[in-house]
Amino acid sequence: MSKRINAKYKIDRRMGENIWGRPKSPVNTRDYGPGQHGQSRRGKLSDFGIHLRAKQKLKGYYGNITEKAFRRLYAEAVRLKGDTSENLIGLLERRLDAVVYRMKFVPTVFAARQFVNHGHVLVNGKKVNIPSYQVKPGDVIEVREKSKQMALVLEAASLAERDVPEYMDVDHKAMKGTFNNIPVLADVPYPVVMEPNLIVEFYSR
Repeated sequence: MSKRINAKYKIDRRMGENIWGRPKSPVNTRDYGPGQHGQSRRGKLSDFGIHLRAKQKLKGYYGNITEKAFRRLYAEAVRLKGDTSENLIGLLERRLDAVVYRMKFVPTVFAARQFVNHGHVLVNGKKVNIPSYQVKPGDVIEVREKSKQMALVLEAASLAERDVPEYMDVDHKAMKGTFNNIPVLADVPYPVVMEPNLIVEFYSR
C-alpha cells in the first residue's frame, strides 16, 4: 500500500498550485488551502517558508517519497559531480516509478508506485518491483505481457494532458520504452515552476 497520507488534491491546494497539471484539480477553482481556515491562511512567507515550500512541492510531485528518502537523494546529488540542483532532478527522474509515469504507462505518479510494487514492470527483460530503482541511460522499460490490458494502462496511454518527454522513446502499442539520457531541469515537463536551487539552500542551512 502507498505510504501517502494526504489526498493528492490536498497537496495541490496546500501548495496553491496544480502541480500535476490535472484538469480536475480543485486548485483550478479554489486556489486556497484545504480546511475551514484555508482562505484565511494567506500570508507572506519567510525565506525559510519559501525554501520549505519549494522542497514540499518537488517532493510532493513525486508522490510517495518520504523525507528520509528525499534527504538521501539530496545527499547523493551533493556527492555527484556538477550542479547539485540539476543532479537532484536527474536522480528523481531516474526513479523507476517516475519513468513509468513519464512513459504514460499509468495515469498518475501515485499509481506508478503501486504498479511497480505489484510487479507489472520489466527493466531490460527482468522484473523490478522497487519504485526507487535508479534507471540508467539505455535501459528498456516495459509493461509485463499479462498487465498490458489493464484498464489503468489503457487509460494512461490515451491521456492528452501530458506528453512523453524527449529524453525517452516509447512505443505504446508494445508498451515498451527506452530511457535515453538523464535530463536536466529544463528538459523535464513540470506543469509548474520547480526550484531545486531553493532546496539546496534549504538543506544547506
